[in-house]
Amino acid sequence: MSKHLKRLAAPRAVQLHRKEHIWSVRPLPGPHPHSQTIPLCLVIRDYLSLCDTYREAKLIISQGDILVDGTQRKSHKFPCGLMDVISIPKLKTNYRILFNRKGRLTLVPISEKDAELKLCRVQNKTIIRKGKIQLNLHDGRNLLVPKNEYNTGDALRYSFKDKKINDVYKFEKGNVSLVTGGSHIGEIVTINNISIIHSSKPNLATLKSDKEFLTIADYVFPIGKTKPIISLPEVKMQ
Repeated sequence: MSKHLKRLAAPRAVQLHRKEHIWSVRPLPGPHPHSQTIPLCLVIRDYLSLCDTYREAKLIISQGDILVDGTQRKSHKFPCGLMDVISIPKLKTNYRILFNRKGRLTLVPISEKDAELKLCRVQNKTIIRKGKIQLNLHDGRNLLVPKNEYNTGDALRYSFKDKKINDVYKFEKGNVSLVTGGSHIGEIVTINNISIIHSSKPNLATLKSDKEFLTIADYVFPIGKTKPIISLPEVKMQ
């Protein structure tokens, strides 16, 4: 695999000027898909405009001034993705990474209190030794839970401070969700129905926003029960 990445070949989810320069930064392998990942140095330089050059961004990050999900990250190629929380203690600013209506990853300013929590979608769950249940989350985390009370597709409200699950938003009819793929990416919808397909084909979900539509169940990320519990990207009128 190449260690380099041209701007023209950069993922479309990353907001980047394509023709100003030739090269971009290839993120390290991580929990998020490459097509939905922003390298930490681009967050500092291009998204937040805290510096002008790649070298300056590397220096800021290497000094441990940037936190991702409450943890210092000193690699300028660290991959940041959906629902990750970027914190800059010296500036007292916090941001959450979400999709906007154009399918681009964007930074949403959040409060200090909101920066202590994160929504994590259950991608899979396994039974390990002694019958314990392990939840495999969308951001690469693995959590052990005493009871089998969470299902694939549910979103967990995880606290960085307490290192525990504070609440759960079920992947079920009536809950508010964010679409993370397909032609409706970035839309806030309500789950109307879930269809289980007994074959190799993916399960489907019927969703409703302005109109009703069908999408793959893996594209549905619950973010609340009757209303979103997280701040959402602003819709700018042209």
